[in-house]
Amino acid sequence: MADRLGLLLRHALLLGGAAVMLAPFVLMLSISLKPPGEIFAPEFRLLPLQWAAVENYTAAFTKVPLLRFLLNGFIVTFCIFVAQAVTALPMAYALAKLRWRGRDTAFLLVLAALLVPPQVPAIPLYIALWQLDLLNTYAAIILPSTISVFGIFLMRQFFRTVPDDLIAAARMDGLGEFAIVWRIMLPTAAPALAAFGCLSFIWNWNEFFWPYIAVQDEHLMTPPLGIAFFSNAEAGTNWGALMAAATVTTAPLAIAFLLASRAFVRGVTMTGIK
Repeated sequence: MADRLGLLLRHALLLGGAAVMLAPFVLMLSISLKPPGEIFAPEFRLLPLQWAAVENYTAAFTKVPLLRFLLNGFIVTFCIFVAQAVTALPMAYALAKLRWRGRDTAFLLVLAALLVPPQVPAIPLYIALWQLDLLNTYAAIILPSTISVFGIFLMRQFFRTVPDDLIAAARMDGLGEFAIVWRIMLPTAAPALAAFGCLSFIWNWNEFFWPYIAVQDEHLMTPPLGIAFFSNAEAGTNWGALMAAATVTTAPLAIAFLLASRAFVRGVTMTGIK
């Protein structure tokens, strides 16, 4: 009986937490379907009496170039993930499987870098990009995120679970260290890389702070920055269209996580991060 009550309590807590986390998204979707008169009605209804979905979503795609914002988001997140994977895999391999003086100190520095907020290096990065004449370009958004400290840490934790005998056999076959990384470790690390890819996509798709500083042209704006631009363009009055735009930009995150949820759970579990 005690075990059953504990199980029910755990499920009740999980359901309550899920309801709290999903409530803003449900409210966002509900507002995107309503006309202005029902959004500010004194009584709350989840579904509208008069549907205005067509008007709201049409306004979301016509008032601002929402499709361009989405395309920019995909370009930026894809380029950042590729750059992060290219840099994180060799670094993680060196920290996990190679023996060299200062390795533990370097790993401590990686852990310390996890504690640094992204706002701290913003001014030096801005000045450097200004001197290189890269501001207001895709490069200005992508370059500061090409190295992921968390990605190095995650992949290092996974590489520690790979048997040393596998690496020794690859060396006996004549493979160099870089060949081992890309031909042996990369296929082995596919679950962990999928988990990191999911996290990287979510983080960089939602990033607002740095794109707001780095770009000014409308055709370079990422989805969160585009939503803020939409809000300014609409003067904060057309909440139905604004929530429709927010729903459209949030949908890729939900779809990506649902498609990669199994690989994400497997990858995180195999890295030993619980």
